[in-house]
Amino acid sequence: MSEPREGLTVTHRRYIPYSHAHYAGDLVDGAYVLGLFGDAATELCIRSDGDEGLFASYSDVQFRAPVRAGDVLETTAVLTRAGTRSRVMDFEARVVCRGRPDRGGSAAEVLPAPIVAVTATGTVVVTAPGSQGRPPR
Repeated sequence: MSEPREGLTVTHRRYIPYSHAHYAGDLVDGAYVLGLFGDAATELCIRSDGDEGLFASYSDVQFRAPVRAGDVLETTAVLTRAGTRSRVMDFEARVVCRGRPDRGGSAAEVLPAPIVAVTATGTVVVTAPGSQGRPPR
């Protein structure tokens, strides 16, 4: 396994089904997006360290625009700092497609420009090289 490299990027896309709407207006709760950030962080750790890692903390989370059921969300994690066992990542979730129920039950559109919905910075801890098992909790 090579040394983790800063700038390594992982991107996921996911359609958000209407069953995930939590609030009026088909809004999705912010925890849903944080779960997607966790998924991207896991893949980034696997690619950089051969370990799933364990999410330790968020130092900043900004909810900038609503996320709705019917959206296609593009979630990106970027490795910004690699310590001995800690990995600091920047996250961004962008709405790239949006359902248009005003035009019909299954109508949707690709947005002309993505909408940045959520940004965050987080820290993940990976198992020390050559050790066995998970990082301490």
